[in-house]
Amino acid sequence: MTGMGSTDAFRSPSCEEFSHAPSACPGSDVPSQLRRLGWSSPCRIADGLTGYSHVSSTASPPGANNFSCRPSAAHPYPVVLVHGTFGDMSDSWQALSPLLYDRGYCVFALNYGSYEDSGALGVYAVGDIAQSAQELSSFVDRVLAATGASKVDIVGHSQGGMMPRYYLRFLGGAAEVHTLIGLAPSNHGTTLNGLFTLAGYFPGAQAFTGTLCPACEEQSAGSAFLSELNSGSETVPGVSYTVIESRNDEVVTPYTSAFLGGAAVRNILLQDQCPLDQGEHLSMPYDHIADTDVLNALDPAHKITPVCTPVAPIIGG
Repeated sequence: MTGMGSTDAFRSPSCEEFSHAPSACPGSDVPSQLRRLGWSSPCRIADGLTGYSHVSSTASPPGANNFSCRPSAAHPYPVVLVHGTFGDMSDSWQALSPLLYDRGYCVFALNYGSYEDSGALGVYAVGDIAQSAQELSSFVDRVLAATGASKVDIVGHSQGGMMPRYYLRFLGGAAEVHTLIGLAPSNHGTTLNGLFTLAGYFPGAQAFTGTLCPACEEQSAGSAFLSELNSGSETVPGVSYTVIESRNDEVVTPYTSAFLGGAAVRNILLQDQCPLDQGEHLSMPYDHIADTDVLNALDPAHKITPVCTPVAPIIGG
């Protein structure tokens, strides 16, 4: 594929490289209102389960955001990756982004939904969802202009699988999107317990619930936002939809609320494909079976049979 450099340019840093890293990023500037909540750095220290020692939330995932990339005839639509609530593009797409890159796709990812300076601390997708959809719209326009493509494919996790539907329905996105793939998307909302469970997985994210997380309220089942989004048809003409979900999802509850109705939708339950898959909400982007389903949805003419081997909760596999 022309316009793309060596994969070495997208190498992820090793834990050893950061073994003596300070607890805060050099030059970090934490807003005073967030410092009072106990924050000291926009960088994250994570445990060995995640494989990270020190991660910048603003770093593009491996293989993503090369705006000189030109789509190939085999994969004419750039893939835009959209993370979920409290997440960021770096944490979310360390597996799927390089997988798509290695398969010859032009891959792009963004951070969105900063609210009250939360983005300065690596906490995204907490702002008003309609505004986040506008940010996605602007990003897609930039991708299309840079690549010369006519449309994009979107792969989103959690809120990132639901929010693009607002862009498709209300912001003209139907003319710019070929396929929307949702990994455990919050299409019909979730319970308050589910949102607090999600916040517990992200250090400091519990400080951004309630009034500091408009997106949390909007993702509550029965919210005015979701009622508007799901009124009438849940899909728009001309776009194909795939929803991939786990029976073990502890954030989008009940798990069936992720699924969409309509002739253009394929709903996939991971455990129907492989009972050894014990992944849940957080592990979804790192679930090799779910990632195979993503590849198949992007390129249905060259389907791959998922390999049924164990997937663990949270860390995937």
